[in-house]
Amino acid sequence: MKQSYLLLLFAFLAFTSCNTEKKVDPITEKTKLQAFTDTVNLDTFKLTLTGKKSSDMVLNFTITNFKGSQIYHKQIKTAELLKSYLASEDLKKENDKIKFINEQINVFFEEEHFLEPAITEDQELDNNTPDKAFYDELKQTKLNGFYYSLGKDKSIYIAWSTKNNQVKIYYKCC
Repeated sequence: MKQSYLLLLFAFLAFTSCNTEKKVDPITEKTKLQAFTDTVNLDTFKLTLTGKKSSDMVLNFTITNFKGSQIYHKQIKTAELLKSYLASEDLKKENDKIKFINEQINVFFEEEHFLEPAITEDQELDNNTPDKAFYDELKQTKLNGFYYSLGKDKSIYIAWSTKNNQVKIYYKCC
């Protein structure tokens, strides 16, 4: 009788261990060095994830110049990011949401996001350019740009303004 209980208990434990989803740990930090405030010295791009659950996690994106001063900070709530993708992705389970956030962190600093230079000579202004003077400044300085997505249909393009001594948005698009 004891053996049948032990056998039943063992079978139950084996069954539940096969059916439980393994927890995915979120990536907490990613860093990349890239020329941004000038064309030679490298600035530090950093993405840090805080929070325990996808509903209250926050991505903190910062850029620190080569002199050590933070020149840009953007907080991105993962709940808003997830909401933008929910229709096109299967993100019902918490594990799937964490996995998706990890994927987004991994692609955040891919080479295609670093634009060298921010504005090419043959690029023309369009309705997605919020500041014509800054656009013209970037054409002259030939400084690099960077873009990141805040969702499926929203990308922000930023660059360093030597005239204003700050990071500014030079393009917002779909």
